[in-house]
Amino acid sequence: MIKINLLYRSVEEKEKKTNIARQMVIFVIASVVFALLLASVQLYVVQAIMNLESEIKTKEERLVVLKKVIGEIDDIKAEKKILEKKLAVIRRLEEDRLFPIRLLDEVNALVPAKDVRLTKVSEQGPQLSIEGVGRDNIAVALFMKSLELSKYIQSVDLISSKQVDLSGIKVQQFSLSCVKKRS
Repeated sequence: MIKINLLYRSVEEKEKKTNIARQMVIFVIASVVFALLLASVQLYVVQAIMNLESEIKTKEERLVVLKKVIGEIDDIKAEKKILEKKLAVIRRLEEDRLFPIRLLDEVNALVPAKDVRLTKVSEQGPQLSIEGVGRDNIAVALFMKSLELSKYIQSVDLISSKQVDLSGIKVQQFSLSCVKKRS
């Protein structure tokens, strides 16, 4: 005959049920911990995104301000260039204003007082025409040489030279063409 132990099965079934219940509790706890972990990671990512968006917005606002400042700086640079050009023109005009005076003073200083006398000095563009009389050809040549050494004269050309009688004295009448230097 077969003996059936009903108690054994019920203890076994209770242990199985308890084991299943324990596993279910562990599964639920693990699921809750996992869900909390996922929620905290999601919260961290959302917070990081919000921080980055806030930082981007701040940087974009700063960029707008900096672009405005750059525009102002470019305007100031353009104004500075215009002013520098105006100053250069003023300096050039100042030099040009004084250049004829300095040139004539230099020519006057180079004239040998006893040997050469100037009768006409005229200026037209870069050309300077000088007419006068000299004691002889040597005096005229020395005057031309000293003009060539001047810092205001680039070159000197003899246009004409002829001997004339002036109050009973024979002198050399000459005409020179000079090219002025620009400093």
